[in-house]
This record gives sequence, C-alpha cells and structure tokens, in this order.
Amino acid sequence: MTTTTPTTSTGATAVPTAKPSPAAPPRRGSASRRRSTPLTIAMLAALAYFLLPLFWLLVASTKSTQDLFNSFGLWFSHAPQLLTNVRQTFAQDDGVYVHWLLNTVMYAGVSAIGAALLAAAGGYGFAKFRFRGDRTAFNLVLGAVMVPTTALAIPTYLLFAKAGLVNTPWAVILPSLVNPFGLYLMRVYAQDAVPDSVLEAARIDGAGEARIFFRIALRLLAPGLVTVLLFTLVATWNNYFLPLIMLNDPDLYPVTVGLSSWAAQAQNGGAGSSSDMLALVVTGSLLSIVPLVVAFLLLQRYWQSGLAAGGVKQ
Repeated sequence: MTTTTPTTSTGATAVPTAKPSPAAPPRRGSASRRRSTPLTIAMLAALAYFLLPLFWLLVASTKSTQDLFNSFGLWFSHAPQLLTNVRQTFAQDDGVYVHWLLNTVMYAGVSAIGAALLAAAGGYGFAKFRFRGDRTAFNLVLGAVMVPTTALAIPTYLLFAKAGLVNTPWAVILPSLVNPFGLYLMRVYAQDAVPDSVLEAARIDGAGEARIFFRIALRLLAPGLVTVLLFTLVATWNNYFLPLIMLNDPDLYPVTVGLSSWAAQAQNGGAGSSSDMLALVVTGSLLSIVPLVVAFLLLQRYWQSGLAAGGVKQ
C-alpha cells in the first residue's frame, strides 16, 4: 500500500507541521525556591550573631581559668577539662549550684504554668465576652506591654515589703505571673481558634462557663498556651534583677544571682586570672541553658504554631 504526500497547487510538496506542544504548567513553589544573595548573607550574619556566643560558652567551659586568658577564645585549649569543670561546679560550696538550679526550676516552672493559665483565661474572656469597659481594659493591657519590668521592680519591692513577702519564693513567683504580652497573644489567638458555634452548642447542652473553658476552650488554645508558657519560662529563668533585690538568702537564689555571686567572689579574690571560680562561673552558665534548650526542642512544634496565631484570618 502506497501513501501519497499532499501537494500544493504549484506542485510543491507540503511539509507537515508538528502541533505546538502545550506550555508546561509552572511548577508550584518555584517562587519560594528563588535565592537572594543579600538575604542569604543577612541570614548567615544573624545566625552567627546568635550562635557565636553559645559556641564561645561551650569552648570556654572546657578550659581552666588560666586557659581562658592564655588561649584563643573561639577554639579549644590543648588540655580540655569539661568533665572536671562540671564536677567542680556541682561540688563547689557543698553542692549549692544544684540547690540554685532546683530553685530556678521551681520559680520558672510555677511562674510559667500560672502565667500561661491566667493569660489564657484573660485572653479567652476578652475575645469571647462583651462587658462594660472591655475595650478600655484591653487598651490598658496593651499599654502595660510597653512598660519595662525593671521600672516596676522597686515599687514591687516596696509592696512586697509591706506584705512581708520579701526574701520568700513568692517574691519571685507572684510578679512573674503577670504577663501582658501573653494575655494579648491569647486574646488574638482565641478569637479564631475557639469557634462561637462550639461555645453555643456547649451552652445549649447545659455546660457551665467554667466547664466550657477547661474542657473545650483550653484544648483549642493549647498552641498559644505553650507559646506563652515558653516565653514566661525563659523570662523567669533568665531573670536577674527581680531576684537580686527581692532575695538576700543564698539558699533562695536562682542560678542567675548565684553565678553572679560566684563572679563577684572571683573578682574580689585579688587576681581574677588566677582564681578557679571564673571557670566554674562559665561552666555553670553552660549548664544553666541546657534545660531551656531541652524545653524548646520538646515544645517547638506547639511554639511555632502559636507564633503564627492570628497572623492569617480564616
């Protein structure tokens, strides 16, 4: 069987043309894979800014006091002694560092849990209830966010002195329970995270407001709750000025004030470069951040979702 090629009226053979292929659809997320050199440099600089002090702390905790002054600060010495420094830190002054660490865990843990629950209750109330003066009260909360905590330390001390709470654990815990930023965050999060239809259905079923909050709303507010908990945990754990003016008993010191007292001993001992106390201060500082790192690693998925709360309207 023969095939014929179509010809034109002039006798020229017509060349068949291929059908144009449809354009390939643009890949999803291609815009997100574009690279920006200035942005990459800026991110690397920010990463170095945050990680360089931690790296120095890790390196310095492996050195003796003499090596801290005689060797390069950003690299290990010829005779690292991390385990020796850790043992000496825990054994110094009959193991007072362990006592300081337990005090810090108590102060930060109780303050974080209490502040998160209070912020959740307050934010839920501002988001789902309307009452006289609610906007004025919320504006006062926003104004309180702008007030630095150090400005309130002296008035807080005078109030606690009148109440007889100075030099007690409550002098550190009670001021840490107030978290205006946490209340604002929970109010923004509760607006979208807790549907009004769910609350109305629970009320129709006869549930009281307290039961609705603890059994329904609190579960929906879990990501924001963990975010406030982490923020308060870090703030209380690293708090130095408030425990410094509230406490004068070394047995009640948190890690921050305790390490500061060790540093003062190292400086007042005469030749600070020959005092072994300085190496213990550096090692104690490294050990004090380990619980915070563990807490962030365990709760980071809740923390990240909580930070995005309110950023996108549903």
